[in-house]
Amino acid sequence: MQAILDEIRVGIHAVWRRRWLALAVAWAIALVGWLAVSLIPNTYQSVARVYITPQSILPQAVGISANDQQQDIDSFRQTLTSAENLTGVIQSTPALARQARTPRDLATQVSRLADAVSIKSTQDNLFDVSVALSGGGYSDSQNAHLAQTVTQKLLDAFYTSYSAGNADEAQRSLKFLDAQLAQRGAQLQDAENKQQAFEAKYMGMLPGTGSIADRMQTAQGQLQDVETQLASAQAALAAVNGQMAGTPATIPGVAVPGTVGGPRQQLAQLQGQLAADQAQGWTDQHPDVISLKKQIARISGAAAADTGGGAGSQPNPAYLSLRSMQADKQATYAALSTRRAQLQSDLATFAAKQAGAPEITAEQAKLSRDHDVLQQQYDKLLQDREGIKLRADAQNQDGSVQFRVIAPPSFSKVPAKPMRPLLLTGVLLLALLGGAAVAFLKHKMQSSYSTPTALAAASGLPVLGAVSFVHSAKQKAEAAQQFKWFAGAGGALVGAFVLLLAVEFVQRGLMA
Repeated sequence: MQAILDEIRVGIHAVWRRRWLALAVAWAIALVGWLAVSLIPNTYQSVARVYITPQSILPQAVGISANDQQQDIDSFRQTLTSAENLTGVIQSTPALARQARTPRDLATQVSRLADAVSIKSTQDNLFDVSVALSGGGYSDSQNAHLAQTVTQKLLDAFYTSYSAGNADEAQRSLKFLDAQLAQRGAQLQDAENKQQAFEAKYMGMLPGTGSIADRMQTAQGQLQDVETQLASAQAALAAVNGQMAGTPATIPGVAVPGTVGGPRQQLAQLQGQLAADQAQGWTDQHPDVISLKKQIARISGAAAADTGGGAGSQPNPAYLSLRSMQADKQATYAALSTRRAQLQSDLATFAAKQAGAPEITAEQAKLSRDHDVLQQQYDKLLQDREGIKLRADAQNQDGSVQFRVIAPPSFSKVPAKPMRPLLLTGVLLLALLGGAAVAFLKHKMQSSYSTPTALAAASGLPVLGAVSFVHSAKQKAEAAQQFKWFAGAGGALVGAFVLLLAVEFVQRGLMA
C-alpha cells in the first residue's frame, strides 16, 4: 500500500514540475474539443402521441377479423413513412419545398425526412411519432418550428391517405374478384355442360344419377339399409308366427246348427292361410309353408272323424288379430326382398359397365374432378368478395380503425441532441487528463528521480542521503509569481468553460 502511495506522490510531483506543459496541452485539447462541439448542429425534435385502435363494436361476422384489425394497426407505420406521404408533406411545407425544386432534390428531401421520422410503440395501440430536424440552413428556432409543423402535417396526411386508401383498395379488390368470378363462372358452366353431355351419351341406360362410382356407392348404401330392414322384418314375422303357433284358432262356444267347429274349422283356417301364402309367391320350401302343411296333415284325420256334433266353437279374436299382423309383416318382408333383388341387379350392372369400359370411367372421374375444383374456387372467390364488401361497408359506416391525437406535436426549446453541456464538461475533463498524461510521459522519458528510493531502485546502488534544496528569497518570489500566472491560466480555462455553458443556456432561453 505504501508503495502505491509513493507512486502516486511521485506522479503528482512529476506533473507539477511540468505544470506549464500540462496546462498548454489542456488548453489545446479544450480549444479543439469545444470548437468541435460548437460545430455540431442542434437537432430539435417534435413529438406527438397518437392512439390507434380497431373498432371493437363491429363483430368478426361482418368481415373484420382480429387478424385484419392487427394488420390495420401495423399499416400505420408503413403509411405514415411512405414516400407518397412524405412527398406530400414536403410539397405542402414551404420551407422544405424551396429546397426540393428538382426531382433529385425532392428524392433527397424524402430520404432525409424518412430518416428524421421515428415511430415508437409505448403501450398497446399508443404510439409516439417524432420528427427530428437539424441544420438545413435554418436557425435553431426555425428548425424547432419546422419539426413541429412537419409532425402535424404527417399526422394529417396519414389520416387523409389512410381513409382514402382503404376505399380505393376495397374497390380495386372488388373489381378484381368480379373479373375472377366471371372467369371461373364461365369455366364452371363449361364443365357442367361437358358433364351433362357425357351423362347423356353414356349414363342414360343406367339407373340413378352421377358417375358410375357414385351410383355404385349409393346403391351399396341403400342395399345395406335394405338388408338391415329385411333382417328386422324377418325377425318381426318370426315373432308373430311364434305367437300364432301358441294361440288357438277357435274357442269353445254354443253349437249352432249349420256351423262347422272343432278340427274341421281349424283345418279350413290352415288351408286358407296356406292358400294366402302361396298367392304371395312363397314356395313349398319356405319354412312357414312347410309348417302349415305339417299342421294340416296332423289335424286332417281328426277333421274327417268329426261329425259336427257336441258343443260348437267360434273363431278366436286374438288369433284373427295375429293373422292380420302376420299378413302385414309378410307384405313388408316381400317388398324388401324385391327391393334387395333390384339393388343387387343394379350393382351387377354397374360393375359390368365399369369393367367393360374403363376409359369411360376414367373420363367421367376427370370431368367430376375438374368440376369439383372449379366449384371450390368459385365458392372461395364468392366468399372473399362478400367478406371484402362487408368489410368496406363497415369501414365506411363506422371505421375499423379509431385514430386520435392524444398529445399534439410539441415545440421544444431544448435541442434533443447534442447534449452540449455534457459534451463541454467532457471536453474539459479530457483536456485536464490529457495535459496530466503528457506531463507524466515527459517525466518518464527523462532520467530524473524525485525520491532517493527511486534513485536507488534505478541505479542498484545504496543512496547514503539526500540534500534538500533551499530557496532564496528571490527564488521564492519568482515561484510565487509563476504560481499566480499558472493559477490565472488555469482559471482562464475554467472560466472559458463556464462562459461556454452560460452562452448555451442563454441561447436556450432566447428560443421563441
